[in-house]
Amino acid sequence: MASYVTVASVSDIPPGSAKAFTIGKEFIAVVNCDGQFYAINNVCSHAYAEMADGEVDADECTIECPLHGSIFSLESGRPRTLPAVTPVATYAVQIVGNEVQVAVS
Repeated sequence: MASYVTVASVSDIPPGSAKAFTIGKEFIAVVNCDGQFYAINNVCSHAYAEMADGEVDADECTIECPLHGSIFSLESGRPRTLPAVTPVATYAVQIVGNEVQVAVS
């Protein structure tokens, strides 16, 4: 069963940015898409690159892999462009007060 873990305060991840966290065995990128928070696996599904280092598109709620340029949906984790064809894992996020919490199992 998944439980929520506090990873940061809302102000730690400004709109249009991402930050990496390790929660247990999970390496997760938390992304602020214009005030809506998303969490995805921080490793690109195509080749090793840290997604938190990629560019966030707040209009499309996507993040671009910094290594090969694949663009991933923050909502579903699915790639929208090649070379990636496999989605990255997504995690539920909740805001409690000023805390950003991510659900991990």
